Amino acid sequence: MFKCHVCGHTAAKSEFISEVFTFENRRVLVEHIPAQVCEHCGEGTFSRETTEHIRRLVHESKHPIRTEPLDVFAMA
Repeated sequence: MFKCHVCGHTAAKSEFISEVFTFENRRVLVEHIPAQVCEHCGEGTFSRETTEHIRRLVHESKHPIRTEPLDVFAMA
């Protein structure tokens, strides 16, 4: 059963989302990630299998499918 780790609600929908991750001081965008998305707050949650697939994809792939510029903001 789904329970959002951010807001605690239990209603979710299956969606494909994009997320920016930091691996070894390298920021990468991973697209089309299958996730359970909380219907209350919108937080996406991945299965362990999906998380492991993302890790392997980023660490073992030779080249990304494309490179995108990334805007950076700081609150400090």
